[in-house]
Amino acid sequence: MARYVTKVRTTRSAADVFAFMADLRNLTEWDPGVQHTAMIEGEAGTATAVVDVAVTGTTLRYHTTSFDPPTSLVVRAESGTLVSIDRIDVEDEGDTRLVTYDAELQLKSVLKLGDPLLRLAFRRIGDRAAAGLRRVLDGETVTA
Repeated sequence: MARYVTKVRTTRSAADVFAFMADLRNLTEWDPGVQHTAMIEGEAGTATAVVDVAVTGTTLRYHTTSFDPPTSLVVRAESGTLVSIDRIDVEDEGDTRLVTYDAELQLKSVLKLGDPLLRLAFRRIGDRAAAGLRRVLDGETVTA
């Protein structure tokens, strides 16, 4: 399993940050690993969305599994080779909001042998996405 977690502090409102993050069509604005997104059904936050991953050429169909505005969202995609789970949490901290993006990739069956390589690649991909997230949220990275 590969996991990437980043935390960004922003002065934007919780409602605005959550609405932006919950709309998966916005992934292309901050994650350079995402080539294209489209809403298949529903609305932002309660939808099914298709995400084309540029790095692998894979198309993933994400479904919302948990939606609790303006604080928490979980989306999940599954293909023949992997499971992807992304969790977004928005916490009020006085005049700022702390946005946590937690992404997990799980390879299936014999492909799990590739987990060490996937973890290395996912770290690089995650670092680029985290930089984009800081940029679009006008935020700063928070280290644990």
